Amino acid sequence: MVFAAIRPGKLLSLLVLMLGLAGCATLPRGAGLEREVLRQPRSVNGEAVPADFTIAPVTRALLPAYAAWPAVGEERLPWIERVDQPNQRIIAPGDTVSVTVWTTESNGLLTAGSERFAALPNMRVSSSGTIFLPYVGTVTVSGMAPETARARIEERYAEVSPSAQVQFEFTEGRQNRVSLVGGVAQPGPYPLPDQDFTVMGLIALGGGVSQGLPNPQIRLQRGGRIYGTSVERLLETPRLDTTLAGGDMIYVEADDRTFLSLGAAGTEAMHRFNQDEITAIEAMAMIGGLSDFRADPKGILILRQYPPEALRPSQQGPQTERMIFTLDLTSADGLFSAGEFLIRPDDVIYVTESPITSVRTVFGLVGNVFGLVNAAPGN
Repeated sequence: MVFAAIRPGKLLSLLVLMLGLAGCATLPRGAGLEREVLRQPRSVNGEAVPADFTIAPVTRALLPAYAAWPAVGEERLPWIERVDQPNQRIIAPGDTVSVTVWTTESNGLLTAGSERFAALPNMRVSSSGTIFLPYVGTVTVSGMAPETARARIEERYAEVSPSAQVQFEFTEGRQNRVSLVGGVAQPGPYPLPDQDFTVMGLIALGGGVSQGLPNPQIRLQRGGRIYGTSVERLLETPRLDTTLAGGDMIYVEADDRTFLSLGAAGTEAMHRFNQDEITAIEAMAMIGGLSDFRADPKGILILRQYPPEALRPSQQGPQTERMIFTLDLTSADGLFSAGEFLIRPDDVIYVTESPITSVRTVFGLVGNVFGLVNAAPGN
């Protein structure tokens, strides 16, 4: 074999060459070293180059400053808090009412012969909130509970037929209905059972949130405006369970925020937010941690881009549009700080490769060489 001809001196030279290659980082690797990624050009053609990015270590001392920086990549939709309403149904314009008038009189104004009742079905409440009834004229019913409207109509009919008794029913129209558009088991229009009906009550009536939606988000369309929050937030804060109004449109959708993991991470992939807030340590768990024998636990980088209007002097905000936050997972402060540092949408978590990896590769190659030499004939 060819290795049998390699003398010890040449083997030593080969070893030195391999170590030199490792030091020059020319061996194949799956990720860059931290010093390589964070290296900035000082000049181009002899002219000074301003810093293209700023390095920001994630430590306990700096966490409060970072938390006060402008949030990026977040869709800030407003939301409406709950307003307690009477737990009863209220008639609105567009509803359909049916009135039945009972009387003991024979051949009265409303009945003839042996009949004892007169049915007045399917009368639509006008835009002004009224209905027209024979012999009593226009009666306002909008804004009333069904029992109140029944008593008002019976009072009017008692003026022309003293023995009259009124039976009253109504069916909700568009102004007393809400629409559950999607993201639930049973979407569709739903009548408001009362004026204290809430968003979570409607979702429950629709069969609950569809399976498989990561961190489901609720969108409420009312009066030309869109409001938004998450199911998680509503469950944690009951006062945010908004009271619905007629004509509201509700839909549930998946959280579309993502972050990316690259380098010597457990997985290189796009990851969806599975809760409202994700810390750096939670994100590390989501990406499968660090790649064994490759990753540098002192070189976890979080790359984030800020808009120009977010830049601030000193520590009041980012100094450059491109910021690189560095994590050291080999210290207690680094681990605790990673548990408080929030990942933002579109962040890139880059796990650098350990410099020991190259050395380990070289020693593996050297071991293979010596193994081949020892296995050669005559050794």
